[in-house]
Amino acid sequence: MYTAWYLCEMFPDNAFIKQLLADKTFYITPTINPDSREYFTSVGVPPRSGMMPYDTDRDGLFDEDGSDDLNGDKNISQMRRRNPDGQYKTDPDDPRRMIRVKPGEKGEYELLGSEGIDNDNDGLVNEDGPGGYDGNRDWGFNWEPAYIQSGAHKYPFTQPENQAVRDFILKHRNITGAQSFHNSGGLILKGPSIEGGGAEAYSRADDEVMNTIGKKGEEIIPGYKLVTIWKDMYTVYGGELDWWHGAMGCFVWSNELWNSYLMFYDTTNTDDYEFDRLLLFEDSFIPWQKINHPVYGEVEIGGFSKSFGRLHPGFLLESDAHRNAAFCIYNAYQSPKLEIRDVKVTKLDGGLREVTATVENIRMLPTHSASNLKYKIDPPDYVFLEGGNIIAGMIVENADLNITREQKKDPGRIKITNIPGYQKVNLKWIVKGGNKYTIRVESVKGGRASAQTE
Repeated sequence: MYTAWYLCEMFPDNAFIKQLLADKTFYITPTINPDSREYFTSVGVPPRSGMMPYDTDRDGLFDEDGSDDLNGDKNISQMRRRNPDGQYKTDPDDPRRMIRVKPGEKGEYELLGSEGIDNDNDGLVNEDGPGGYDGNRDWGFNWEPAYIQSGAHKYPFTQPENQAVRDFILKHRNITGAQSFHNSGGLILKGPSIEGGGAEAYSRADDEVMNTIGKKGEEIIPGYKLVTIWKDMYTVYGGELDWWHGAMGCFVWSNELWNSYLMFYDTTNTDDYEFDRLLLFEDSFIPWQKINHPVYGEVEIGGFSKSFGRLHPGFLLESDAHRNAAFCIYNAYQSPKLEIRDVKVTKLDGGLREVTATVENIRMLPTHSASNLKYKIDPPDYVFLEGGNIIAGMIVENADLNITREQKKDPGRIKITNIPGYQKVNLKWIVKGGNKYTIRVESVKGGRASAQTE
């Protein structure tokens, strides 16, 4: 939402933003998991899942034993119970903190997990809350069922929220790239998500683009690190990033928002309790409160609030939002932009004319990624010449040696497979008749441009 606000706010007065919005279209989805967001806000559990009923514990019942907000503060925090044989005690320097006792030392407390009761009387607590499947294991590329990929549902795109995103993208093939946001970790994730790339291995050219933009992201957002999912984290089947790149031919990143570096701008000092004490004045810690639990008896409920460690504290939110928005804007700016240059007309014998032009991609991203070309996702780029009777059309491969590749069929519409970033294609036509000529280029992801002869 910050990106949308910033683009609108700066449009009237900022020349760069004004030109960017003249060239590019931004499609912004505030959330693709709205039900879970609402559940997190109102109940206090941060579900990764969607909210369709799901039998997590396979007892024939659905969502019957989730967490319970026992003290009514809209947070699901921790439960502890006094026990001299417990493995924990309060930190003498900070009574909020629980620390493990040393071997042979008497404890004070045992930890009982998150707030909740055994709602279905099966001897387990909080074992079947809402959902239970993973929306980021649901995408229809390199998908595998649940016995291979934990969190997968019945089939690709089981989740209606993902279906809605998919259907929108399929109707907007002009999209060149995407940026997803998760929390937390301070990472800029890129594919592939499977070693070797699975069915959608990135080419060297694609990987170079991803790395170049990702490294720029590390500059734009200090403390964030560019990582490759399968190599630096874990293997993911049915992930969103692989679908974007493999099925749609787009360049995509996913930023894990917020990390502990931002607390003190120091990787060696990431103490949650000190940050809460010194900068939030203990606002994010829920003081331990005694309640009577129907099974455990007297317990204490407390700990960090649901947002701590997952969402930015208010005073840091705008800074990180702006930096991540700037990364989105940089990505959009580097998407392909085509220009037609050096248009010339030369008279030849026999009433013929030679028309030459250069089509140049002045940005980093190509008009077609390697996966786009491999799977023939989008049609090629086309350059049209209008005016006069077109006798021949060709791509100039070497102007110095006059080496050309003629397109004998339909020479007025020359097909170009791909225009890489910062590259150009020289074209030539032989035309009879006409005095003024128009040259147009049309590209699904590179946009349109035109030029006329004098």
